[in-house]
Amino acid sequence: MRPFDFLTLDDVETSGKRVFLRVDINVPLDPATHQILDDTRIRAISSTLEELADARVILCSHQSRPGKDDFTSLEPHANLLSRYCSQAVRFVDDVLGSHARKEISSVKPGEILVLDNLRFCAEENIDEKPEKLVKTLLVKRLAPLFDLYVNDAFATAHRSQPSITGLPELLPSVAGRLMEKEMTAVTTLLLQPKRPCVYILGGSKVEDKVPVIESILSKGKADKVMLGGVPAKLFLKAQGRRLSPADEKDLSGLGSFLDRATAAVRRYGGRIETPTDLAYEVEGKRTDRSVNGTVAGSSALDIGSETLDSYSKIVKGAATTVANGPLGVFERNGFDLGTRSILESMAQCDSYTIIGGGHLVGLASILGIDEKFSHVSTAGGAMLSLLSGQTLPGVDALVRAAARTSGTKTH
Repeated sequence: MRPFDFLTLDDVETSGKRVFLRVDINVPLDPATHQILDDTRIRAISSTLEELADARVILCSHQSRPGKDDFTSLEPHANLLSRYCSQAVRFVDDVLGSHARKEISSVKPGEILVLDNLRFCAEENIDEKPEKLVKTLLVKRLAPLFDLYVNDAFATAHRSQPSITGLPELLPSVAGRLMEKEMTAVTTLLLQPKRPCVYILGGSKVEDKVPVIESILSKGKADKVMLGGVPAKLFLKAQGRRLSPADEKDLSGLGSFLDRATAAVRRYGGRIETPTDLAYEVEGKRTDRSVNGTVAGSSALDIGSETLDSYSKIVKGAATTVANGPLGVFERNGFDLGTRSILESMAQCDSYTIIGGGHLVGLASILGIDEKFSHVSTAGGAMLSLLSGQTLPGVDALVRAAARTSGTKTH
């Protein structure tokens, strides 16, 4: 019995069908050359492409968003994609214009056509209800050209945009293999995680992490939550610890989250682990200091060695470990110790291990240990949304599509 209510590729016939395949191959790019730095997300869709080998596949994604330096064409992605699939791949520098529609109509079985960056269309940047999105030009022009919609973009499933929730309202729609795999992994955590179950949460966005902490602790899904990055600073302050002025500045404007952190400490104090020491840069060198001995004028850049030893022991004793977000500013020389060492500890365990978020996944890939985890999620925000108790609009759209077809085969 599957733990979700949407259809998958097992439920449809794809041979010869014209398929709108929504993926998320939004990848890190070199700022100067726009060369792809990490192809994890591109490699991750290979199993879905393999199963669509006899279909007419039109592959669609976005890259960054307007105003960002890496908001650019998908042509490099299309060039790289051919390494990870058996089909012939071609690219069209259009999305919904006459040129794109002509190319879509000419795709043969066994071919992949990559449309350009979906967000070149202003409508794809709209986050709205599906009933409004079906009225967009993007949906009206593209939907009639396809037989089937396949969503393999778990990393974008927390958005409600035309290509995510608009098209599935008008087309037979199923989940791709990556979407299915990601949902299975997170659902395992939400239903019956093996115990002890511990979470390691870091990064810079406390607005993403605080709801997760509240949800997994209130529902009894985590035995321990270990913190690094800005979330660690927030909870240290909630515990009444004195922070350096620079660390206090990192928390400016987060008063409402401080109140929530304080409430969580009162209720779940023994299950929330915060650093006992932090690493600062002093005269150009890494220096570990007790949380009671902060460094004036300097912001903590990593967890300290004492904390790392403590966290590593907890990881080694866990049956399930979930990590999302780096424990410090790992890009700075000497301050990757916490994040790198925790990843290595997880990789050495026989337990069920999941990592998520671009920074962690990228570092695991650089270290050559990404294949040693039970599951490597391609998502950050979508994974956190699910763990915090929210539903995903992209998944909800697939569930509605399944309900419309009542589980019958699409031929």
